[in-house]
Amino acid sequence: MNSYGSFPGARPRRLRTTPAMRRMVAETRLRPADLILPAFVREGIAEPVPIQAMPGVVQHTRDTLRKAAVEAVEAGVSGIMLFGVPEDAKKDAAGTVGTDPDGILQVAIRDVKAEVGDELVIMSDVCLDEYTDHGHCGVLDADGRVDNDATLERYAEMAQVQADAGVHVVGPSGMMDGQVGVIRDALDTIGKEDVSILAYTAKYSSAFYGPFREAVGSSLKGDRKTYQQDPANVRESMRELALDLEEGADMVMVKPAGPYLDVLAKVAESVDVPVAAYQISGEYSMVEAAAEKGWIDRDKAILETLTGIRRAGAQMILTYWATEVARNLSAGR
Repeated sequence: MNSYGSFPGARPRRLRTTPAMRRMVAETRLRPADLILPAFVREGIAEPVPIQAMPGVVQHTRDTLRKAAVEAVEAGVSGIMLFGVPEDAKKDAAGTVGTDPDGILQVAIRDVKAEVGDELVIMSDVCLDEYTDHGHCGVLDADGRVDNDATLERYAEMAQVQADAGVHVVGPSGMMDGQVGVIRDALDTIGKEDVSILAYTAKYSSAFYGPFREAVGSSLKGDRKTYQQDPANVRESMRELALDLEEGADMVMVKPAGPYLDVLAKVAESVDVPVAAYQISGEYSMVEAAAEKGWIDRDKAILETLTGIRRAGAQMILTYWATEVARNLSAGR
């Protein structure tokens, strides 16, 4: 008993009584503009190729990629992150097709730019893993290890050809030391000061990338533990963050999103630049697989995972559900 009446005096449940009440007092709001659509475009195909490990996601043809970009704009999605999938015969040790102005990613950038212009922020992956015959994110030295500094030279070339193709944002994802600074210098050298850099600041060596490797037709044997971050570490991420900002990153990202919400929150609290998170292929596939089994409510689970990422501090979320979720949000569902 207290002076204000019967126990309990505080009843937080009053603010949960109706959908309208819950909506009014919601602390975290997810909007279509918060979302970015990752998309794969594959060379040499006449029809989209379904990705078996990612139900509902495809390797696009050039034509269907254009359509997907238009649909993203119409849904209110802010950006599209493009990944190129070349023909296997064009892969080599240096990932040469990745810096070919007529390579599949550069062609796709021009296609999307011609289709939607500046209505969608066009982003591109700066990494060699899709283009090398060994599947690593960089060139290898004589001992078969990824050569950091030689790889930086390749990243500089990649960023330049992507910028020439019309991209708005480049996303260096290979976790090479110094990659942001080298790319910033390379872009500025050719007069592309307006092209932004989304730094993959904390990209962890994760088991959840599995379906992505099917999506890009990866040739990888082994793992990437010598350059992607150890899942056990967080101070390491903060050091990477400081370096990326010093080198000129315009935006920073944590990848994967769900298993690393603590890292995401720590990064978001520490910076005054936009923060992104990538809800990766394995996160997507787990929800889709469980929903297919009837174990979870698919739509509610999708929204809950995205809200959690937004609540942890991400202003932008890369998710394969971007267009679908944006439509549902706009419709009030």
